[in-house]
Formats: sequence, structure tokens, C-alpha cells
Amino acid sequence: MHRWYRRFLRWWYFFPPPPMPMFMPPQQAQQSTPQQQTTQQPQYSPQPQYPYMYPMIPPPPPPMSPEEELEMLEEYKRALEEELRDIQEELESVRARIEELRKLIEQQRGK
Repeated sequence: MHRWYRRFLRWWYFFPPPPMPMFMPPQQAQQSTPQQQTTQQPQYSPQPQYPYMYPMIPPPPPPMSPEEELEMLEEYKRALEEELRDIQEELESVRARIEELRKLIEQQRGK
């Protein structure tokens, strides 16, 4: 299962899709004759207010075999390790930038 799909499923419960747009009935065509100069406003039927039903959450998948579960967990572990490496690299670059800024501030105060 891909990383984005796991995140999508995780957020699906908290942020369901937006409600469907309300149906607007078509405007009635105005039939005017040359003698008839008054303009008529199109008349709309009242909008029925239907409660919006959220889509059903799919049932949980059937239990996996131990081999499938092991493969899934190993893939998940690799994905987590990759994310951890990315975060550690980002943390190191932030630490280096903090040190650069501290040295720069100390040099400016020393002048």
C-alpha cells in the first residue's frame, strides 16, 4: 500500500468530502411576442432540501495471512525509515543554519 494512500485513508475519517452541489432547475424559456413588452421573471420551483449523506466507509479488509502481513509490515518499515532519514537530514540542515545565524549575530555584536 502506498504512503499517500495510507495518509489519504487516515484523513478520510476526519475530513469527509464536501457536500454535493445543489441541483438548480433550468430556467423557463421566455416566449415573448412583439406586442408583449413586459418582462417576466423566471419562476423557480422551491428547492427540496435533502440531507447530504456521507459516503459509506468501506468495510475493513479481510484478515491477512501471516506472509502477507509480514510483507506489508516490512514495506511499511522501509517507508518509515525513509521518512526518518529525510527528517533527520532536514533537522541537521536546520541545526547548521541555527549555528550559522548564532555566529553571525555574535560577530555583529562584537563590532
